[in-house]
Amino acid sequence: MLDAPEAPVRHTVELSIRGMTCTACAARVEKKLSRVGPDVLASVNFATEQATVTAPEAVPVRAMIAAVEDAGYAADPIASASAPPPGHDQAAYLRRRLIVALVFFVPLCDLSITMSLFPGYRFAGWQWVMVALTAPVALWAAWPFHRAALANARHGACSMDTLVSLGVIASCGWSAYAMFRLDRGQGTAGGIYLEVAAAVTTFLLAGRFYEARARGTAAGAMRKLAAAAAKDVCVLGADGRERRVPAARLRRGDVFVVRPGEKIAADGEVLSGESAVDRSMMTGEPVPAETAAGDAVTGGTIALTGRLVVRAVRVGEHTQLAQLVALVGRAQADKAAVQRLADRVCGVFVPLVLAAAALTLTGWLLAGGPAGRAVAAALAVLIIACPCALGLATPAALVAACGRGAELGIFIKGHQALESSGLIDTVVLDKTGTVTTGQMAVTALAAAPGTEPAELLRHAAAVERASEHPVAAAVTAAWDGAAPAVDGFRARPGLGARGVVDGREVVVGSERLLRDLGIEIPPGLAAQWAQWERAGQTAVLVGWDGRLRGALAVGDTVQPSAAAAVAGLRRLGLRPVLLTGDREATARAVAAVVGIEEVMAGILPAGKAAAIRDLQARGHRVAMVGDGVNDAPALAAADLGMAVGAGTDVAITAADLILLREDLRVVPEALQLARAARATIRRNLAWAFGYNVAAVPLAALGFLNPLVAAATMTLSSVLVVASSLRLRRFRPASPGRGLERVRSRA
Repeated sequence: MLDAPEAPVRHTVELSIRGMTCTACAARVEKKLSRVGPDVLASVNFATEQATVTAPEAVPVRAMIAAVEDAGYAADPIASASAPPPGHDQAAYLRRRLIVALVFFVPLCDLSITMSLFPGYRFAGWQWVMVALTAPVALWAAWPFHRAALANARHGACSMDTLVSLGVIASCGWSAYAMFRLDRGQGTAGGIYLEVAAAVTTFLLAGRFYEARARGTAAGAMRKLAAAAAKDVCVLGADGRERRVPAARLRRGDVFVVRPGEKIAADGEVLSGESAVDRSMMTGEPVPAETAAGDAVTGGTIALTGRLVVRAVRVGEHTQLAQLVALVGRAQADKAAVQRLADRVCGVFVPLVLAAAALTLTGWLLAGGPAGRAVAAALAVLIIACPCALGLATPAALVAACGRGAELGIFIKGHQALESSGLIDTVVLDKTGTVTTGQMAVTALAAAPGTEPAELLRHAAAVERASEHPVAAAVTAAWDGAAPAVDGFRARPGLGARGVVDGREVVVGSERLLRDLGIEIPPGLAAQWAQWERAGQTAVLVGWDGRLRGALAVGDTVQPSAAAAVAGLRRLGLRPVLLTGDREATARAVAAVVGIEEVMAGILPAGKAAAIRDLQARGHRVAMVGDGVNDAPALAAADLGMAVGAGTDVAITAADLILLREDLRVVPEALQLARAARATIRRNLAWAFGYNVAAVPLAALGFLNPLVAAATMTLSSVLVVASSLRLRRFRPASPGRGLERVRSRA
């Protein structure tokens, strides 16, 4: 029997791509890379300006770079995750050109209108003044469009940049001809539309600048997530000596020390020591976990109290934190597959316009028409088809929506949020820090017969004031009066504390601590304590004089606006789901309070992203609302990521919508605004395309001269802007019929 042929060794290469201006560019690069050799798989992410290529090892990186260059772009291998965010340099480059365009565009418009409408105000050399104002805009500021058009032309391709470049050149060329060659006594100054060239350049630069800035933050989540890892670690040698080394040098099996306040450098097993470990970054649980010998710990979490000695089990790229980085990256790459409508039709629209202009010129000449008339008709086709309104359709609506959103406490990061908003049917809400406050507080109190509740809380606060544990801080905060001094304070890590208050020895802590001290728990209080535990609360028992005096329930508190927010989502026709790494009992208790029926509990960070993908696989379009590092992969994987503004930078960077208000009712309001903006963009695009379809034939037949074409194009842009500005008056629909109208429009 013959052995099966051995599979060829493959390698994965990541490239940074420079020069892409739209998703059509990304598609062109991806196509070129896929043809480098057999069995080559390429994925180009326009949002992060990166390409991932998986190919047989025989295919060199140099061949991949050459393929990108052959497509008209530049590429470099990605050597470091700490490189500047993609789009950062491009945004600065476009900002400089946008500022110059604005500086010259405003006076040019004023002068052009004056010279066109009031010929009596013309002065000697006025043409040269207009040329001087136009040249910096049409040549220097518009150079990104000209350069992209030239690059496309060299490779036999075209894009929106081609039309923009030709439109600017045609506008300037015709204006120069009208000013210097035609008989000015016949009022031909009315055919000057240098401001059209400047307007096209300025408006489209503004749109490109916003896109570049948004792309510059798209990959920041991975860098911020990686920054959560420990930078160095205290390794314990075989001789018992400690030495601090970079965390990257830690190896599997090494033993290291974690002191209070330090990050744990790797996933491992505790060999000795006790500490409360803050795992909220990874699990979302607000209550630190009491950790002792034999327990597992996760890299990136923080030891709050005691010293731990840990053996490294998973290090480097194998830790849970490193896997989170990879999850965010893959989820963002999947998201980049969504293309805007303008880019999808670009490949057909631009060649048709160029062909129409060429046919117009040829047709008029073959028909025996005057050369000037033929040129004017062809220029009118180019000018009226120049995609100013098309280019403004999305940026103008986005800018208006962002401005109104800022007033409402909503930050829209890009087109993805608007494209996805109308398709969402399920909203997944993280529990800790989103539906709940994420802060421990005393939620209930039960005093034994003969004990005043105030006395119980006063004695407990006096002892807990000397402790550094988060549960102790919650008990202390619940007492708003002056607490007496405590003497002989002694802490029992993981169990509680004791001390002398007003001459009485007071014990505060767990059931185990009180039983160890011989204090019995009456059945009534035991039942109450068990009920709290089932509801996910932490029970703190308090006793003195050898008797149990009462108990306190400590737990995370529900956001006051959570129930109203969930009700608002339901009125929008959306299905709310609670997602958490916390226990099932805790999650169910919180869900019951806010009115959510479906709960997914005990899910770790990687599982959260998987849960989102599972819902998507079942046909749902999912929005995710979260706030922590552990939510970042799920936020990136969701069709629409919504981060609470008080959350971590990682969550905020991975999301599409940032909710800046603490009121959770901003969630349904944000979805309403996104839907309204999406509808406006679609309306703008429909008008822009419809206008071109109707106006190009009229221009080709000579019914529109270049001046009318320029005026019509400007009017089209004004209508698009006016439509977009309606978003500035957006008001969230009130409960009831208003929300039903929003639902029906979506």
